[in-house]
Amino acid sequence: MKKILALCLLLITQQLTAQQNPEAKLKEMGITLSAPSAPVANYVKFVRTGNLVFLSGHGPEDKIKGGYVIGKLGKDMGIEEGYAAAKLTGISLLSTLKAAIGDLSKVKRIVKVLGMVNCTDNFADQPKVINGFSDLMVAVFGDAGRHARSAVGMASLPMNMAVEIEMVVEVE
Repeated sequence: MKKILALCLLLITQQLTAQQNPEAKLKEMGITLSAPSAPVANYVKFVRTGNLVFLSGHGPEDKIKGGYVIGKLGKDMGIEEGYAAAKLTGISLLSTLKAAIGDLSKVKRIVKVLGMVNCTDNFADQPKVINGFSDLMVAVFGDAGRHARSAVGMASLPMNMAVEIEMVVEVE
């Protein structure tokens, strides 16, 4: 009986560990993080001060085709395509965050996010687009992925990227 209880406890512990491990969750989701790209201008990708990591604006890198997902929401792209671009941007941000802190299990909380959407002047669904990012953070980090957020429209973004997102993360 003790052996069965010990085995059950071990299995439950392993399952909880897998659920709480963001990198295991990414693997389960079929997402592979890559080395972050170099900055495109005179800035750094992240700055850490104390237990906060500030990540510069990232765009939706298309690792298969190369370059960024480009286009203007409300003209060239629909909400679903924008959502996918925001999710890609989240993957890019997680790649940089992992490079900054070494292990995503050190994340205590995604604190603040600014999501910028390249859109027409009458496009009003920026929150639905940036949900592609927010949904990913919650899927990876659970409640620690819930964050304060702004989702705003922009007349243009660098290189005509569909979205640009920056975030602040609390770490151990």
